Amino acid sequence: TLAKVFCIEVCGYAVMSNHTHIVLYVDDKKAERLSDKAIVIRWHKLFKGNWLTQKYINGDELSESERSMLAADITEFRLRLASISWFMRVLNESIARRANEEDGCTGRFWEGRFKSQALLDTAALAACMAYVDLNPIRAKVADTPESSDYASIKKRIERARQGKQPKSLRRFAGNPRTNMPSGLPFDLTYYIQLVELTGRCMRAGKRGCISDTEPLLARLQIEPDNWLKLTTRFTKIFHGAVGRKQAITDYCEHLHKKRRANLAQSERLLC
Repeated sequence: TLAKVFCIEVCGYAVMSNHTHIVLYVDDKKAERLSDKAIVIRWHKLFKGNWLTQKYINGDELSESERSMLAADITEFRLRLASISWFMRVLNESIARRANEEDGCTGRFWEGRFKSQALLDTAALAACMAYVDLNPIRAKVADTPESSDYASIKKRIERARQGKQPKSLRRFAGNPRTNMPSGLPFDLTYYIQLVELTGRCMRAGKRGCISDTEPLLARLQIEPDNWLKLTTRFTKIFHGAVGRKQAITDYCEHLHKKRRANLAQSERLLC
């Protein structure tokens, strides 16, 4: 529901007993393209807005000063609709309100603010998505990906059986190529197969083995043993932005950061 309002797409998710994992794609270019009216309409789906935005939507005439104030509001709404912080704020608040109502209590529901990590390249993206999709299996609340009731992988498998992709999730666009459409840069079939193979290794209670001929791992150039570490310990291994050396270097330069966090781990596991 929130993805339809925000300029943010959900790539993957896992809802656990006391926490959630979610992989998001921020489409800031879409937020820039939307008309002022479209921005206000989207914002009103979440919040009442103010007297000025209501007046604007109703088509009432605005004075010059009101138009100036409205422009400032719309600029702020445009930024918020492409903000992970605002997305998570609305998501977590709605969960907290429902939980407090069910428990008949008030006060803080979440232990703290959400934690986020930037995924800087396709290797980091694939590893994190598989880590999230396999959370229920790792926690032993599901035996197979297709039985993981509250994980995105089940929804993808169900739609894949019909030759489709779920509209509520960001699409798999296939392997990178000329005139690449917007979407996840993997082949859906290979991704599902990879998650299934990884899940089997986890269910066996040992590291197991994944064939090094598996197409997606081969393209990402990730060793099978390293893949299993990534998909079982992703958030413990990495703290902050994740990607290969050049991606982390570019990211740090862009944000004027002197220290390149996760560099040693990335070089060891993502190569």
